[in-house]
Amino acid sequence: MMTLKNFREALFEERKSKFYVYVKPVQNLSECKSYIKEISVKNRDATHNVYAYIICDEEGVHEKAEDDGEPSGTAAKPILDIIRYAELTNVVVIVSRYFGGIKLGAGGLIRAYAAAAKLGLENGEKIPFEKKVECMIEFDYILIKTVDNFLITHGIMEVEKGFLERVIYKFSASEELHLRLSEIQGITII
Repeated sequence: MMTLKNFREALFEERKSKFYVYVKPVQNLSECKSYIKEISVKNRDATHNVYAYIICDEEGVHEKAEDDGEPSGTAAKPILDIIRYAELTNVVVIVSRYFGGIKLGAGGLIRAYAAAAKLGLENGEKIPFEKKVECMIEFDYILIKTVDNFLITHGIMEVEKGFLERVIYKFSASEELHLRLSEIQGITII
């Protein structure tokens, strides 16, 4: 399975309706739901905020297609089908439609949402999907720079940090990276 490397945006227009497409690679269902909420708030004036996703995380495989008021099966299902056709996982596609005054009909909606999703995924850099695990480590303050450099070198930018008697970091990483962290002197895996 593959996923996308980066976030993508696109705009598709069909008979005066505008379809803003947002594609984001996500690690888990929680991150996906947060992103859907973020876009729904950002585009609250859109006629519809339709989305679909496929996510494989520590809790299993999650798929969802939400039409957000469009006729059933005419909006989110075509988006989900495009994600499947592209053989992607851990990706959410959100399409915010601004109605242009001309009704598209069921067939027109299916074609428009599929085209919008395809445009959003087009030319996105695909990378092999690597299942991530939640990591929590604890270490002395003297190791902060060493740990930060290690994480940055391995592309881990989103880290929850706690500073108590010892430093605690929480983040998602590949199982291989998780094992490599345990080899660093002075780090305790929680």
